[in-house]
This record gives sequence, structure tokens and C-alpha cells, in this order.
Amino acid sequence: MTTQKVCKDCEPGSKRPAPNPGPRCATHWREEKKRRSKAAHEKRVQATYGLGEGDYATLYEAQEGRCAICRRATGATRRLSVDHDHKTLLVRGLLCRPCNDMLGHSRDDPEFFSRAKGYLEKPPAQEIGRWYAPSNN
Repeated sequence: MTTQKVCKDCEPGSKRPAPNPGPRCATHWREEKKRRSKAAHEKRVQATYGLGEGDYATLYEAQEGRCAICRRATGATRRLSVDHDHKTLLVRGLLCRPCNDMLGHSRDDPEFFSRAKGYLEKPPAQEIGRWYAPSNN
């Protein structure tokens, strides 16, 4: 006769002391991993950027759950990065990885973005009167 193990979180009214994690069903183990990951992230952003408890969530809500620049990324797959000014160390907001990398590449120079805007509005190929496109052979 074999005894089937019961998930300690599924067992109703369990008061089992658990000095070690113990057995969990797949559903509860996934939930526990998410909880631990969220707690570790919260602790890391507090230590690294000086955010208070819940400040990341507050920023996330203030930005309507989206990257502050592209407004497309939601952080569902990969959490949004905490963007900060490297001179003053002040937190500016939450950005997706590509937008955060773009700011880093620009070295926070506003002229970079003015040039990018000009480039998109009037590309050099248009300037010389030619548009290049691949031929459909």
C-alpha cells in the first residue's frame, strides 16, 4: 500500500510546521516561485535605487503598466528596468530593455533624439532624391 503525498498548500487546515520548503503541487510551486521572485526584485530595487517598499509598483501604476518611452512593453515577460540619471542617481521611471539601452547609448544627450527625429522626418536618401528598396526578383 502506497501513501500519496498531499501538497502542503492544498491540504485544508494544515498546521504542519515546515522548517524546509516541503512538497508542493506544480500549481502551488509556480505561485511560490513567483512570490519569491517578486520579493527578491523588490529587495534589489530598494537596495540599488533607494526606492521604498511598494515604490516600483507605484511607478508601474503611474505609467499605466507600460514603458514610459515606447508605451508598448508591459513588463509581463520581463520586468521593466528602473531608469535613473547617472549623474544625480535620481530615479526617472520604468523602461523596457530596448528603451533603456537606447538612453544608455545616447548617453542621455537630448540632441541625440533631436537628430533621430530629424532623420525620421527627412532621411538622407530622400535628401538626395532617391528611395532605395529591394527589387522583387
